[in-house]
Amino acid sequence: MMTILKLLCNVALVTATMTGPTTALAASIAQPADFSAQAAALLDAAYPADGPGAAVVVMLGGRVIFSGGRGLADLEARRPITPDTAFRLGSITKQFTAAVILQLVAERRISLDDPISRFFPDYPQPGARATVRQLLNHVSGIQDYSKIPGWMGGEQSLRPNTTADLVAVIRSRPSPSAPGQRWEYNNGGYTMLGAIIEQVSGKPWHQAVTERIAQPLGLATIAYAGKVEGDPATARGYGEEGGRQRPARGVHISVAHAAGGLVGSVSDMARWAQALHHGRVVSPELYREMIRPARLANGSTEPYGFGLRLRQIRGRPVLVHGGAGRGLDTDSAYIPSEDLFVAVFSNSDDAATDPAMLVRRLAALALGEPIPTFTRADIDLRSIEPLFGAYEAKDGPPRRFLARDGKIYIGRGVEEVELFAAGDDRFFDPGGLTWLKIARRADGAHVMEIHRPDAAAADRAVRTGPAPAALAVSPEVLQDYVGSYATEGPVVTVALNADGGLTIAPAGQNPLAMRAVSETEFRIEGGMMRVVFHRENDEVNRLTIYRGARELHGRRVSR
Repeated sequence: MMTILKLLCNVALVTATMTGPTTALAASIAQPADFSAQAAALLDAAYPADGPGAAVVVMLGGRVIFSGGRGLADLEARRPITPDTAFRLGSITKQFTAAVILQLVAERRISLDDPISRFFPDYPQPGARATVRQLLNHVSGIQDYSKIPGWMGGEQSLRPNTTADLVAVIRSRPSPSAPGQRWEYNNGGYTMLGAIIEQVSGKPWHQAVTERIAQPLGLATIAYAGKVEGDPATARGYGEEGGRQRPARGVHISVAHAAGGLVGSVSDMARWAQALHHGRVVSPELYREMIRPARLANGSTEPYGFGLRLRQIRGRPVLVHGGAGRGLDTDSAYIPSEDLFVAVFSNSDDAATDPAMLVRRLAALALGEPIPTFTRADIDLRSIEPLFGAYEAKDGPPRRFLARDGKIYIGRGVEEVELFAAGDDRFFDPGGLTWLKIARRADGAHVMEIHRPDAAAADRAVRTGPAPAALAVSPEVLQDYVGSYATEGPVVTVALNADGGLTIAPAGQNPLAMRAVSETEFRIEGGMMRVVFHRENDEVNRLTIYRGARELHGRRVSR
């Protein structure tokens, strides 16, 4: 679900202010005296007791100030989740892969500037020029097998794959871009790093993680997922199917490889964070490399280090990373200035609450700056009609605040997110953490105050006039798009609704409304997906569905 957090946040590049952890600052936080009770209430409200749930840990200054579990690790066995339950980590695995690589750098066995061709001499250009550093921060440009149309979920991804198998898939396709040209999240890049670890160490990548990290640090639950499948200490993964949570089915665990193939508990994740961010895993010099933004060939940067995203919470630099996949959703955050770590691991890919949202709520609460919660108020849209319009901020892009089809939206650029009214001219994103209030200035102008979880203070925007009219696409063009399209997954059907707008529906699911942002591109209302129709020889026979970095390609099979 697209959240207003993702829509409105102007992500700051954290560079000079992102340093190692400080000490003795935790005591200065105005943390509520009943923090543990409030944290437990947040956890209980986020997940049901009788379904897939989550484990939580909050560590401040090296001391766990809250940990807990909610829900069931195994629905059939009725086994409860605890802070020691192991979960599939997903892409949080990348931190461990990066750390092993940096240890090999410290031993002078490899260099961050070594190209792929050093390890794989016959790797095709231009990917052969990509360096270890570029693999680590997602600017290598090499093929990502998880984005090859039809490969994920196809026959090869459902069976065991060796490292050599996955490397062969990656190198079999041309590099989408030259090394350093653009940033793009790349699971294939981290699989290549796993292959480099194996070539240099002579051991499977996950054995290197075990011997170099898990065992020395006493992290008993950090292990290769392929070795613990069915282990009662590991949570089973679930997903929504037919209105019920059922065991998740997906690609073989070997496919996740060094990009996402580990399991671990939140308790061990806290111990890992304490060791990593306090110099017990890599040297200070290499740690600084790990938390430095990715740099592209044109000199621009992206807020991603080595297995760590560089973000902000309440105006403070934060190192975050999550993982997602069939039967899992995980997130974690470390705030160096306060030596504060929070992790939330869920065993469902359709979790009742996005773990990233709960991580931010718990972090803000621990900082003594809690994010408010709101209850939806039933209001007459006509009563707030004067508030709708275009809003200009001193810094940042313009916004639009509008009502359409009985719903309230805020938009920026081509994106829109539905808001709920909370009363008193306050509005909130039901799926996120950002909220806004509109007040009348002394001169009569309406001022929008936008409160974002990443910012220390509210953004302000002033109403300048009516909201721009929605883009209109002719009925003839819309009719051209109607039909059924076969994708690598389900068949999807594009149709016209009663109002003449387009909807899209995967087989067996309810139709979703789409909003035009150009004559060929549409956004799915309330979601982070977009649909692009392709015209060939004056006919529309193909579409592409984008969701984050994922792509689904469809070819028309009927009209």
